[in-house]
Amino acid sequence: MKNLRAAAVQFNHGPGDKAYNMGRIRAFTAEAHQQDIDLLVFPEMCITGYWHVRKLSKEEIQELAEPVPSGPSTRELLSLAASTSMTIGAGLIEQADDGTLYNTYVVAMPNGEIARHRKLHCFISEHMASGNEYTVFDIPQGARVGLLICYDNNLGENVRITALMGAEILLAPHQTGGCDTPSPRCMGPIDLSLWDNRLENPEAIEAEFRGPKGRDWLMHWLPARAHDNGLFLIFSNGVGIDDDEVRTGNAMILDPYGDILTETWKAQDDIVIADLDPRLLLNCTGRRWIKSRRPELYGRLSTRTGKEEDTRKVRFERPPE
Repeated sequence: MKNLRAAAVQFNHGPGDKAYNMGRIRAFTAEAHQQDIDLLVFPEMCITGYWHVRKLSKEEIQELAEPVPSGPSTRELLSLAASTSMTIGAGLIEQADDGTLYNTYVVAMPNGEIARHRKLHCFISEHMASGNEYTVFDIPQGARVGLLICYDNNLGENVRITALMGAEILLAPHQTGGCDTPSPRCMGPIDLSLWDNRLENPEAIEAEFRGPKGRDWLMHWLPARAHDNGLFLIFSNGVGIDDDEVRTGNAMILDPYGDILTETWKAQDDIVIADLDPRLLLNCTGRRWIKSRRPELYGRLSTRTGKEEDTRKVRFERPPE
């Protein structure tokens, strides 16, 4: 891996408003170009919008979806990458050649290549499928990059496999924080009025962003993904009202020890920037531990226990009272 400068973006997307969302991507790309960024990471499904999609019919989702790489959003990302010499990633809804709909993340590179990841654990809509492949690739700036979308990162096996495939940097685009979940100690909804009043009372909404519904929840597990696998981790996220929930932003970049190089908890569109020093990868804890693996002991990891359930059920089903 070479030295490179990375940036993670959080922004409040417009639901279904691809023109507005691409406008925000163009604006942040211009800002990042002025800061000599090499690798620019936008959030999950930020081109199409996210949480409102759970209420859409299949036909309505198809109207939002695009082919990859021939669709207009991918072409624009490629144009931005070529004109700035940056590698740029952003999320959308993909319609595959066979009509299948995916939560997809596209990484456009200045040499005209793209990488595409289909979310492995898609739950946003019953009309959308989950992908079945890990995504690890080389970027022209001189690094091997892995890609996992939101819930994909919750399962440690996904990050470990990505590391075993040689990833030095993990892109982790999200739409999270402020989620109403079945887990009693996992996030929780944020009062929408706190976002509406963010200019008059920024302290109130920032307290939520920094607390157990946002940053504190992330700190339970996100640094471990970087540390245990010896990866730089670039966390991008939505921020602000997303249908009936408030995303908490918290864009951050972590080093291979799980330490935070840069972060924000501002209740606004924002970008955070860090220089990634490849010397930190050398003999870091996670990479040393991986060398100690005994794969002959791990067969149970790929054997069904009978307790596996569909991600949509796990994400949405409430336990009985």
